[in-house]
Amino acid sequence: MILSLLILYVVTLVYLSITERFRNFASIVSLQGWLLFIIALLRLHAIAPSELAFIALETLIFKALVVPAILFAVIRRTRINRVRTSGSSQFHALLWSLAALISSISITYYVADPTIDPLFFGVALYALLSGLLLIVLRSRLFSHMVGFLVIENGVFLFSTAIGVEMPLLINLAILLDILMSVLMLGVFFTEIDHKIHADDADSLTHVKD
Repeated sequence: MILSLLILYVVTLVYLSITERFRNFASIVSLQGWLLFIIALLRLHAIAPSELAFIALETLIFKALVVPAILFAVIRRTRINRVRTSGSSQFHALLWSLAALISSISITYYVADPTIDPLFFGVALYALLSGLLLIVLRSRLFSHMVGFLVIENGVFLFSTAIGVEMPLLINLAILLDILMSVLMLGVFFTEIDHKIHADDADSLTHVKD
């Protein structure tokens, strides 16, 4: 069951690398939240009930519901629809994504450690690299925001790779980090985007105090 969920999660990461519609970005972020919720329940069923409850609420309410709702709200307010790549076609983005996947598998093989679940470690590493690729290969700030969220999900998967020991404070720090980042970027889009008439990272260089 967990293997099927992780494979589906990898598929969502590959799809993120080639999709051009921001609504697809938001939908995939929501789907990943649901996948992480189910994975957390199956993987961490043996931990303390209080910690499991917090993790379940974090993944379900925040990752699967709140964050996607914010992303859709940003899309509606800014009326942004499509990604504009920065010197990278969909095909090239797919090649980079597959290269990141192969690299993740290779690194996981060499890092083999009995205390680390290699499957979770490999998927988590691929999530980190996929988030970085979204930030590097895309010019629009919305893509950067989604890339950051993908990286945060990768950190969550890393914690499950180590084992069922997941301190509550670490999860709280991750939750607050995501919350503040999304809210700040949401305010940026809704308040600034209509003034500069673009949400490209490059356009920020022309904004003067």
